[in-house]
Amino acid sequence: MSESAEVHVAYSRLWDVYFFVIAAANAAAVLASGEPIGDVVAAGTAIVALAVVHATIGWRVARGPDGPLSITVLAVQVGLFVVAASTVPAASWLLFAMIPLIFQMAPVRVAIGAVVLVTLVPSMVDLVTGQGDLKHDLVISAISAMAGIWLGMWIIRVIQQSTERAKLIAELEASRAEVQRLSHEAGVTAERTRLAGEIHDTLAQGFTSIITLIQASDPELRDERLALAVRTAKENLAESRAIVAALSPSALASGLLDSVRRQASRFTEETGVPAGFRVTGEPRDLPTPVEVVLLRATQEALTNVRRHAHANEVAVLLAYSPVSARVVVRDDGRGFDPDGTDGFGLPGMRQRAEQVGGTLTVRSDPDTGTTIELEVPA
Repeated sequence: MSESAEVHVAYSRLWDVYFFVIAAANAAAVLASGEPIGDVVAAGTAIVALAVVHATIGWRVARGPDGPLSITVLAVQVGLFVVAASTVPAASWLLFAMIPLIFQMAPVRVAIGAVVLVTLVPSMVDLVTGQGDLKHDLVISAISAMAGIWLGMWIIRVIQQSTERAKLIAELEASRAEVQRLSHEAGVTAERTRLAGEIHDTLAQGFTSIITLIQASDPELRDERLALAVRTAKENLAESRAIVAALSPSALASGLLDSVRRQASRFTEETGVPAGFRVTGEPRDLPTPVEVVLLRATQEALTNVRRHAHANEVAVLLAYSPVSARVVVRDDGRGFDPDGTDGFGLPGMRQRAEQVGGTLTVRSDPDTGTTIELEVPA
């Protein structure tokens, strides 16, 4: 339930309590009026019926939109009031309950007419019976009608202001939540940038220095142990560069398509293994979390190929469809058992895919190599 609806319900409950208190007080006043017993019974029965109607259906109708049902229920209640007030004059004090009720259950114009009608009941009784002070009662009716209309308009205005205030509070809370989210994202971005800088300034430069020092001592790398050390250092240098690229906030600055294409090109430059890139469908901007997951999957899959596959060729596909987007990385390497290992970054890839409602599919065998496919709705 929205806050504006809660405010409306809260006010309705207060008026319900008010209505039943006034009805009970008027029932007591009718019993103590000293009028003929038949009139007292008739007026008392009408007041009780009025309260029963409100307790069973009236309060629900008052909380809903104005319509034929609310007008019908209101007509019944007004009729019961007319019976009570025309039988025992003391029942006219029910006006204090009827006027707020009328404005809750009818459109403004209909409510104003109904208020004028109920305030004229004592005067009409005087006119029909020929008893009572007609002029005096007409003055009282006019004053009651004006006061009732003013009270009803004030009630409507109070409810409108409360509803608007609740709506404004809800908008402010939503804005505050958005500011907190953006602040969190800014903090995450700053931390990722810091980590990227740390890795670049320490690990990446350290691996570069190791390679330079080893090649300076043995340029031809005749010593197999030194050659292995250089290969290992180059692989880890490539890994650190990939991590820096992944952490950098500019990784997706030019869009997902160019970012994935750059990953394939960088893979070829660093490993010498051809990595073809192809795109199908109509490229379009996707939500940032979706693009991040697809890019990370590409990076992780190419890292697996670099480290484990011993492949001679790699193919990267970025495919767009009207309802989804997917990235496929295929190699012709030695393969592995997808069900028999928790390595190769697969758990992390699956977790990231699940965060955006995507699915990760891995197919691998020694004869055909490995295919990693990640598809997300977009």
